[in-house]
Amino acid sequence: MRLASFRGPHGPTYGMVTDAGLIDLGRRLGARHPDLKALIAAGALAEARSLAGAPADYRAADVEWLPVIPNPDKIVCVGLNYEEHRVETGRDRTEHPALFLRVADSQVGHLQPLACPRESTHFDYEAEIAVIVGTGGRRIAARAAWDHVAGYSCYNDASVRDWQRHTVQWTAGKNFTGTGAFGPWMVTADEIAPGALMTLSCRLNGERMQHATTEMMIFKIPRLIEYISTFTTLAAGDVIVTGTPGGVGARRTPPVWMKPGDVVEIEIDRVGVLRNTVARD
Repeated sequence: MRLASFRGPHGPTYGMVTDAGLIDLGRRLGARHPDLKALIAAGALAEARSLAGAPADYRAADVEWLPVIPNPDKIVCVGLNYEEHRVETGRDRTEHPALFLRVADSQVGHLQPLACPRESTHFDYEAEIAVIVGTGGRRIAARAAWDHVAGYSCYNDASVRDWQRHTVQWTAGKNFTGTGAFGPWMVTADEIAPGALMTLSCRLNGERMQHATTEMMIFKIPRLIEYISTFTTLAAGDVIVTGTPGGVGARRTPPVWMKPGDVVEIEIDRVGVLRNTVARD
């Protein structure tokens, strides 16, 4: 099942994505589950699935896509989690994951423009797999981690590299308004077996820049959930952005930066394609 958040003719809502269009679950279930995060928190995915045969309310072309979870409590991002990327940055391998946080308004949805900041020309792409938490918890053991996953989505953890490097902390370069993309939808975990191989790619103006599989992750998804939930209580709708492969623009010779007018696509073979243009902020 594919679930998305979007803005329809009557305002923000969420729904099921089908080949025929979008079924507005907000209209049908909103009294009990006002948004996608609430639906997940209530454990009501089966209730949503029961509406799979309903007629589509909108064509995909008639809605404005929002970040899959527009209002997460937490967005926890993982740095340097693919060996090729760690090597290209020259960083030492660490015993534990490198983590940083994103804020919700740093994100846009599918087909929405990424905001290239006027303060920088060093705007870089980062293809990543996003894990959406289903059942929250604290100190979740790795062996139980898959039971806490609601689904998966594409993520462009786009980075303002010069601001990222102002200090040893990455927060500024990762949180400019509208610089990251999350979508187009969430594929529920029942569609992707625990530990199933996923392939991740990034294309810039049609040219493939990044390509990897989840086998190449240094810290696999269960380990990330275990580690993160040790220090913070994960909640339904939280997002874990699991790291980018090698091939980022900053490490190319010469560097490749996203610029206004560019089109960037993040593809996960089992999820779909997240597509955004780049526009000047």
